[in-house]
Order: sequence, then structure tokens, then C-alpha cells
Amino acid sequence: MAASAWLEAGLARVLFYPTLLYTVFRGRVRGPAHRDWYHRIDHTVLLGALPLRSMTRRLVLDENVRGVITMNEEYETRFLCNNSKEWKKVGVEQLRLSTVDMTGVPTLANLQRGVEFALKYQSLGQCVYVHCKAGRSRSATMVAAYLIQVHKWSPEEAVQAITKIRSHIYIRPSQLEILKEFHKEISSGAVKKTAD
Repeated sequence: MAASAWLEAGLARVLFYPTLLYTVFRGRVRGPAHRDWYHRIDHTVLLGALPLRSMTRRLVLDENVRGVITMNEEYETRFLCNNSKEWKKVGVEQLRLSTVDMTGVPTLANLQRGVEFALKYQSLGQCVYVHCKAGRSRSATMVAAYLIQVHKWSPEEAVQAITKIRSHIYIRPSQLEILKEFHKEISSGAVKKTAD
């Protein structure tokens, strides 16, 4: 691992709990500072913050979630969220696509894997919860890739559509660049086009 990547990963670990507490605070406070924990983006995809164990029943029964795309590294979910075995016990499949918090960019291969996973559940009429720590950046990048493939939108159109629903997302320039690569792959037919 390059020195800068190592430092970024270390910084993400140090700031994980303070920034998670901030996310929890924004979810509980009332008024203009409030942020919903998750939002439904379309009939298949929900975009949100960590799916805490206390949310499991609601996600499965009320939201019909049968797939979870976890953009977090394992340490981020170890104590607060279901692991893959716990998800499986309630009929939910988890796909972990580890991406470093704050500075990480999902790989093109992981975007493709995540989109195919979501499309599998779309074809079954079931839902997928896509998350990172706060549901703002890593997971929003994944959801944008999904929208690019489903609707044949540009990266900018996909990000704008998500922002209309979940206004506090933040796609970094490097994440927008990988979405442009993904869009180029979709447009050239290099990635298998599935359902609309």
C-alpha cells in the first residue's frame, strides 16, 4: 500500500467514531439540521447510512430489503451491523465492496458487481439497501452507477437525481471520474446491459 493510501486509511479509522456520532446526531435532531437515515431512490434501491441491527426488522418487513450492498470496510460494521451470516438468517444477501472512508473511490469492477447485484433483486421485485457510514459518498457513488445503467443517464444526471431525494450526498471529483468511466463502459456496450 502506498504511503498516502496508508495515511488516508489510518485517518479514516481515527475519524470513524466521531463522524459516526455526528451522523447519529443529525439523524436524531429535529429541524433544518435533521437528516433522514435513508431514502428510497426508486422501487428497488434504498440509499442510507449504516443499517444498524435495530433497523433489521424494518428494512426486511417494511422495505422488502433482500440484498444489502456494504461499501464499508469490515471494521466499520463489526460491532453495530449484521454480518453476512446474520443477514442470511433473515433472508438477506450481503455484498461487501470495501472502500476506504472519506477518500476512497469504488473500483470500476466493484461498481459493475454492485449494479449487477442490484439488478438481480430488481428482477425479483425485491429491494436493495446500499450503504456506507453516512450514505453520502461511497454508497451514493454506487447508486449513481446503478442509475446510469438503468436509465442510461450521464453521471451528472444520476447524481442530480439522487441529490433531489437525498440532498446531503457528496460525490467527490475522483468518484465522479470513476462514474464517467463506468458510463463510458455502459455506452460502449462493454458492460452487459440488463433490465430497464
